[in-house]
Amino acid sequence: MRYRIFGPIRFILFFALFSAVAAAVDTPPLNFKFKTIKVPGAQSTAIYGINNPGAMVGSYVDGGGVRHGFVLLKGKVVKIDDPKGTDTYCFAINKAGAIVGYYATSNHNAQGFLYAKGNFTDISPTGSTGSQATGINDHGDITGNFADSKGSHGFLLKGGTYTTLDVPGAQSTLGGAINNAGLMTEVWLDSSFNSQSSLYNGKTYKTVNVPGEPNSDAAGINNLDDIVYSWEGSGDTYGGALRHAGKFYKFHVPKGDRTFGYGINDHNVIVGAFTDDNGILSGFSATY
Repeated sequence: MRYRIFGPIRFILFFALFSAVAAAVDTPPLNFKFKTIKVPGAQSTAIYGINNPGAMVGSYVDGGGVRHGFVLLKGKVVKIDDPKGTDTYCFAINKAGAIVGYYATSNHNAQGFLYAKGNFTDISPTGSTGSQATGINDHGDITGNFADSKGSHGFLLKGGTYTTLDVPGAQSTLGGAINNAGLMTEVWLDSSFNSQSSLYNGKTYKTVNVPGEPNSDAAGINNLDDIVYSWEGSGDTYGGALRHAGKFYKFHVPKGDRTFGYGINDHNVIVGAFTDDNGILSGFSATY
């Protein structure tokens, strides 16, 4: 795969290896082995997506306070900054290396984009005032969210056609990820503005929240229908979770404060970010 090169940075990565055991009720525990990922010299790093070849995408804030998108492959980081704006985030990558995310416009609005074969393309339904592209599968189908005069909606871009996605009863629909079978995760806000998660098959929405937590954000979904989450509980508690073979397993990065699960591939690898006791954000990958 080929990427536009913005001064590749040799990446000193995976400097720490941890393991943790997560268990679901009445199911055997899963063993998660974590690796920390930091861009050298960056103030913060987050990993949002991973494809089956193992390429990861995310964003980092450099020493000067500027945010960049990036792709990480075989120990090398390449900046992915949309030239039409600032503060680029890269959220997902498919097996061909096509990347989706968003950047900030001169009016400080979010603008979704697709980066493929060295070219940037804006992704936003007609009439939108802001958009984010949050997922892409190996067929090139793209999911995300957009805002208009009526509120916030999810979308699916397939075959050049946009379809608006609104979870029934939601105050706002925030989008999610998509796998090769077309199953989509959709995060939405309920009447109390708590975040809920649904799995959408193109016809019906099925709630798939992390059990026992008031806020569930379903992020990545792989082709085995495993889903990775971030969740927020009462008392200012945060963690990640994995829905694997229909069972839920919570996880935390050892010695971390808050853990966020964002991406997953078909080879039992999840990615995300965590904060330490000083509030510094770092990326991670984990096998299970």
